[in-house]
Amino acid sequence: MSILVTRPHPENEATADNLRARGHVVLLAPVLKFEPVAFHDESEANYSAIIVTSANAIRAVAPLLQDLGLLKLPLFAVGEHTATAARDAGFAEVIIAGGDSAALRDRVVQSARDKVLKKKSTLLYLAGADLSRDLGGELGAEGFNVVTQTTYRMAPVKILPRDVCEGFAAHGIEAVLHYSRRSARAFLDAARDEGVEISALAIPQCCLSETVASVLRDAGASQVLVAAKPDESALFDTLERALRTRLA
Repeated sequence: MSILVTRPHPENEATADNLRARGHVVLLAPVLKFEPVAFHDESEANYSAIIVTSANAIRAVAPLLQDLGLLKLPLFAVGEHTATAARDAGFAEVIIAGGDSAALRDRVVQSARDKVLKKKSTLLYLAGADLSRDLGGELGAEGFNVVTQTTYRMAPVKILPRDVCEGFAAHGIEAVLHYSRRSARAFLDAARDEGVEISALAIPQCCLSETVASVLRDAGASQVLVAAKPDESALFDTLERALRTRLA
C-alpha cells in the first residue's frame, strides 16, 4: 500500500524521503508545475523589508537578488521551509512566522509595534500569481505600503502518472497528502479526467490546513483529516492517525 504525495517538485522529493524513512511506500503525483515569471520592479520604492509566503517566490528570483540589492533587507518568511530557502539564497536576516499568511501578517504587525519596522514602512511582497488571501491589503489596512511583485505561477498538471491511476484502480493507495487549495483542486480535476475520482475520494485525505480540507469535503470526500499545525511534521502525524483508524 502506498501514500500519494501531490506536492509539486522539488519539495515532493524531500517529503517522499521523509515518508520512506517512516516505512511508507510513496507515489508522487505533482499536480502543479512551477513556472517563474519575469521580474520587473518599476516601483522605485525604498523597501524596508521583504515578505514571502512561499519558497517558490524566492527560487524564481534567486539569480537576481544580489543585483537588485534585496539581500541586505530583512525578510519575513511564512514558515521554516521558506526561511531555509531565503537563507540559502543569501538573506542574512530572516524572521519566521507561524506557518500561514495570517501568522505572517501578525508577525509583521508585531515587528512594527516592537519598533523593528516603522509603521509606514514599504514592504516588497514576493508572491505567486494565485493568492489565497489579500495579504498586501491586510497589511495596507495596518498602515504599511505593500508592493506586490508576482515572481512565479503554479500551473495545473492535467494528468496523473500511470502508476497512480493503476494504484487507485487496484485499491493500492491508502491515503493522499494535500498541501494547498490549488493543488487539491488540481488533484480533483486530474482524478476526474482520469476516471479515478471515486476511488481517490474513498480513502483518507490528509490536509495541511482547514482551507485545503474544505476543497476535498466539497468534492465529496468523507475521510478528511486536518493537521494540528500548518507544517509537514503535523501533517505526518495526521497521516499516522488516519492509518491507525483504517486498521482499527
